[in-house]
Amino acid sequence: MTQETAVIENATQDAGAKSEWQPRILGILCNWCSYAGADLAGSARLHYPETIRIVRVPCSGRVDPMFVLKGFQKGFDAVMVLGCHPGDCHYAKGNYYARRRIALVKDLLKSLGIPEERFHFEWVSASEGNRFAELVTEMTEKIKKLGPFEGVTP
Repeated sequence: MTQETAVIENATQDAGAKSEWQPRILGILCNWCSYAGADLAGSARLHYPETIRIVRVPCSGRVDPMFVLKGFQKGFDAVMVLGCHPGDCHYAKGNYYARRRIALVKDLLKSLGIPEERFHFEWVSASEGNRFAELVTEMTEKIKKLGPFEGVTP
């Protein structure tokens, strides 16, 4: 967990300082499918907003709920978790574990007062570069409408 949180720290620092406000989205991507999909989007020169900072994890089943909370704590406006389609996991059951864990993350975010619109969980395969670009574009537009994440008030 230490390596992933260090990456989240670094991603927070280089998340752009532009004149017009742009959302800062933390993307936690599984190495085998979603990260490869993002790589394909880049290789194919697909256009998508540069609002996402990617943290690569071995498997979506490796995503600790604390990664999501740490992202919000560090000032990201939204968090996306992307993993392999069910049945395509390199570790056989990792994405099934992720699906169960994400349901708990959503409940946790709700109990903390973080709007569920700021969190997104999706399946993206290595051949779905277009889908990755679309998801980032959709999430960016949705967060632009919501505005910056102001944190939670007790």
